[in-house]
Amino acid sequence: MSGPSDGVIQRRVLEVLAGLVIDEPVVALHGPRSVGKSTLLNSFAAANDVDVIDLDDPATRDAVEANTGAAVSGPAPLCVDEYQKVPDVLDAIKARLNREGTQAGTAVLTGSTRHDAIPRTAQSLTGRMHVLTVLPLSQGEIEAQRENLLVALRSDPAAAISAHPSSTTTRTQYVERVMAGGFPLALRRQGAARARWFSDYVRLSIERDAMELAQVRQRQVLRDLLNRLAGQTGQVLNVAAASRGLDAHRQTIDGYVRLLEDLFLVFRLPAWGKQLRARASKQPKVHVVDSGLCAWLLGSSAAKLATLDPTHLSQFGHLLESFVVGELRKQASWLDEPLTLGHWRVDDDEVDLVIEFDDGGVVSFEVKANERIAGKDLRGLRRLRDSLGDRFIAGVAFSTGARSYTFEDRIHVAPIDRLWRTII
Repeated sequence: MSGPSDGVIQRRVLEVLAGLVIDEPVVALHGPRSVGKSTLLNSFAAANDVDVIDLDDPATRDAVEANTGAAVSGPAPLCVDEYQKVPDVLDAIKARLNREGTQAGTAVLTGSTRHDAIPRTAQSLTGRMHVLTVLPLSQGEIEAQRENLLVALRSDPAAAISAHPSSTTTRTQYVERVMAGGFPLALRRQGAARARWFSDYVRLSIERDAMELAQVRQRQVLRDLLNRLAGQTGQVLNVAAASRGLDAHRQTIDGYVRLLEDLFLVFRLPAWGKQLRARASKQPKVHVVDSGLCAWLLGSSAAKLATLDPTHLSQFGHLLESFVVGELRKQASWLDEPLTLGHWRVDDDEVDLVIEFDDGGVVSFEVKANERIAGKDLRGLRRLRDSLGDRFIAGVAFSTGARSYTFEDRIHVAPIDRLWRTII
C-alpha cells in the first residue's frame, strides 16, 4: 500500500463537515477512538482560526467544569474535543443558542461513544445537533485516490464497471489490506508493533472507555464477547451462540453487545427489504468496525489467510466481506443524502449489502473471496433485481480476480480494488 507523498492524508469527511456547518448549528463528530477525530477537529479549527478545547486534557477539563458558561463563550465555531467528558458543555451551548439565536456553525464537537449512548447527551440540543460518524481511513484515502464508486454506479453502472477493465491486485495484496485495516496509528506499524497497538486499543476501550460509559462488572466477559463477535463478523448475529459458556445472564450479554456498539467496536447491519418477501430474514448481521482489528482479535495472520486450508479460507471470506462493507459504508457517509444500508436474505439466497438511495433506487453488492464468479454466485442479486424491478440500479459481485465486466442485465462482476479507484 502506498500513500500521499507528503505523508498527509486528506480526509473526505472534512469536506462533509465544511458543508454541514453552513446549515447546522452544532455538528458532532462521533466514531471509534484513535480514528482521527481530534486531527480532523484541529484541521477544521486551524482553517477557521479558532482554538480547540481539549477535554481529554485533565487541566482543561477541570477549568471547563469550573466555569462551563465562560468556556463556551468564545468565537464561533466553538471546537470541543471529547465533549462527553463534560456533558455540561452541551447545556452551556444550548443556553448560548437560546440567548444569541440558533446560528449555523456555532459549534463542532467530537466524541468517542455513540451520541445516544449517554441519555443526557442524547436529550441535549435536540433538533440543533447533526451527528456525523467518522470511520477508519478508506483505502482511497490511504492511496490518495478520490474513490467514487457509489456515485458512478448510480449515474451509469455500465460505464463505472468498464472504466477499469482489469486489475493487477493479487490475493496476497488483498490479504495485506484486510490485515492492516484503516486505523491511522495501526497503519504506521508492522508485525508485532501493530499487534501491540491493537492489544492496547482493545484494553483501553474495555478498561477505560467502557467503564466511563457503563459500570461494567465483568470486564473479562466483555472482552470474551468481543472476540466471539469477531468470530461472527460478516454473518448473521447470533447472541445466544456468542454468549454460550460465558458466566453472565442473557440480559447482561445483550447490554454488553449494545455497549460494544456504543464504543464503535462492532456494528449491526440490519436486515433490509422485509416488505419485499414474507420469508426475508429479519436478523441483522454483525461486523467488526475495522478488518485489521477483527483479524487481530481472531489471531489471523497473512500466512494463515493465504493458505487453502478450509478454516482459513472461510475466515478470510468473512473478513473480506467486513472489509468491503466497511469501505462502502465510508463512501456512503460522504454523500449528501439519506441512505438506507442493510443486507437481504430470502431462503438460501442472500445479498451482502444493499444501499437504498433517497429516491428508492438500489445498488447491491455480493462479496466473494474467489478469483472467479460463477452463475450460482449471483442468485441473490438476480432475485433482488427481479423483486425490485426498475428500482434495481445495479448489482455488483466483487471478487479477487482481475477482470471487470457485465455478466447480464444490471448485474456486474468487478475486482475488489474498484472500491478505491477514481472513476471518471
